Amino acid sequence: MARTVDPQRHEARRLAIIDAALTCFAVTGYAGTSTAAICRQAGIGSGTFFHYFPTKQSLLLAILAYGTDETRRWFAARPDDADPLSIVEAYVAHAAEEMSDPRIAGFVRAVTAVMGVPEVETALALDARVLQDGLEPWVARAQARGQVRADLPPRDLTAWVLVLLDGFLGRLAVDEAFTAEGQRATLVDAVRRLLAP
Repeated sequence: MARTVDPQRHEARRLAIIDAALTCFAVTGYAGTSTAAICRQAGIGSGTFFHYFPTKQSLLLAILAYGTDETRRWFAARPDDADPLSIVEAYVAHAAEEMSDPRIAGFVRAVTAVMGVPEVETALALDARVLQDGLEPWVARAQARGQVRADLPPRDLTAWVLVLLDGFLGRLAVDEAFTAEGQRATLVDAVRRLLAP
C-alpha cells in the first residue's frame, strides 16, 4: 500500500530545507556548503534531503524559484483599482524589507559565484522578467494619471526602478556597513525622486 503524503507537511519540510540552505549559503557560500551541512542545519538525514532535492544546485534553483513565485504572488494580490503610485512605492518598501534578512547579502554572494551556470542564469532572467512584468503596468498606470514622470516610456522607467533595487542589493553584498535597515528610507526616497514628474 502506497504511503499517503500530507501536502502541507511535505511543503513545510521543503521550506525548512530551503531556509536551512539559505542560511548555509549565506555563511559559507555555494562552493563551501555541503549537502551534509544543509542537512545538519535543517535537522534532517541525507535521505530526506535527496527525496526533496536531487542535487545542491536543484536546491539553489528552488530558492531562486521561490523568490520568483513570491514576486508573482505579491503583484497578483494587488487590487486592480489600487492607486498605482502607492503600489510601486509599496513594492519598493516590500523589497527593502525582504533585503533586510541578514542572510541576503551572503546569499547574493553565493549566487554570484555560480552566475555562469546556465540554469542559474535562466532562473535569474525569469525572476527579472517576472519583476519587470509585475511592476511595469503599475508604472504605466501611474504615468497615465500624471503621478510619475512621462519623459521615459514605462518599460524604461520600470527598468530604472529595478536598477536602484539591484544596486541596493549589490551594495548590501559588498559593504557590511550598508544595511537594508539603515538605508531603506533613502532607497524609497531615491525611487520617489526618480519617478517624480
